Amino acid sequence: MDPRMAELLTPYLKFLNGRELGPDDSLRERGLDSMQSINVLFEIEDVFGISLPDEDITDATFATGATLWNAVHAQLAREGVTS
Repeated sequence: MDPRMAELLTPYLKFLNGRELGPDDSLRERGLDSMQSINVLFEIEDVFGISLPDEDITDATFATGATLWNAVHAQLAREGVTS
């Protein structure tokens, strides 16, 4: 997982309790709710310069930092943006 992804997610994870976000940590268990997920999508657009396609905006994509990063990384590759 890219360090920028962890940095982007951390403010939305109220149950992280000062820990570092691990790639396989459940985002829901760490406090990410559906409304915050929308804000995360906007942050992804700002930080990475991409928009995730609708088919990638699922609970499975937002399960962990790693699954979200995988979707972002795949979209970066599709758009030819270097991560």
